[in-house]
Parts: sequence; C-alpha cells; structure tokens
Amino acid sequence: MKTLIIYYSSGGSTKIMARTLSMNLKADIIEIKDLKKRKGFANKFLSSVDAFRESKTKISPSKLDLTDYNLIYIGTPTWANKPAPAIITLIDNCNWKGKDVILFTTMTKPGSGEETLDRLEEKVYLRGGRVVESFSLVTKDKSPEDIINDTEGLINSLVLKMYGGA
Repeated sequence: MKTLIIYYSSGGSTKIMARTLSMNLKADIIEIKDLKKRKGFANKFLSSVDAFRESKTKISPSKLDLTDYNLIYIGTPTWANKPAPAIITLIDNCNWKGKDVILFTTMTKPGSGEETLDRLEEKVYLRGGRVVESFSLVTKDKSPEDIINDTEGLINSLVLKMYGGA
C-alpha cells in the first residue's frame, strides 16, 4: 500500500506535522502552494473570510494524480474554524474515488479543528473518498520540537487504533 501526505501550511506548523508523518510512515509528500498573497495583517483577515466562505483559490499543483496511492493524508491549518482555501480547492480538483483518507489539522485554540475536520470529511465523501481517521493538534506557543513529539505521539495512537499495534 502506497501512502501520500498532502498538505498546505501557512505558518509552518502543518508543514512540520506533514514532514514528521512522512518520515515516520515512509510516505511520499506533496506541499500545496496557495498562489494568492496571504501574508500581512489585512491579507490574513481576508484569508479567514475566504476560508469561512470556502472560496476557491489558485494553487500549485492545481491537480494531483492519486492513482498510485491507497492511503492519503490531507493536512491543513484551521482558519475561522474551516480548512484553508488551498485544501478546499485541491479536494474539489482531484478524484478521490476509492481512496482511504486520513485528515489532520493544526489550530491555535482547542476545539476549533472539529468543524474543520467535519467539513473536510464531507468534501472528500462527496468526491468519492472514504475518511478512515482524523486528528487535530493545537500548535499555539509550541516549538517545532514539541510539534514533532506531539505528532509522533499521534502516529503511535493512530497505528494502535487502526492496526491493533501492528
């Protein structure tokens, strides 16, 4: 079974999580780039509005061929309790039929990831995929090392839950 990690990261926490997952799971990894300017106070505010409205954005790559992958992780930061527009756009642009998907999100406040994960699950399901698991990580005020350690703990819990410790 071939595994792929797909993620979008704006502040770096989701990237750290994705890379940690990739290294520990020996999975391929693809970073999605949002081509819209998202830096700066005004742009961050507008980005939250885009997330809340589930606005589409231009991304790179714009579409992925998922044919070779059985299990796909999708990671996003949480903005306004929603997935980042880049990930919404990616899900809408790809064929998820027959794919098992694990969703993950980073957030700055506890509890804000549940709505994000629920919305992502709906989107993946509508595009033919099957979400088999999901998890969130609060990353506010955490060092990169803390994020790595927390992600490795989540991986261990996930393996035990999905495979009974195998």
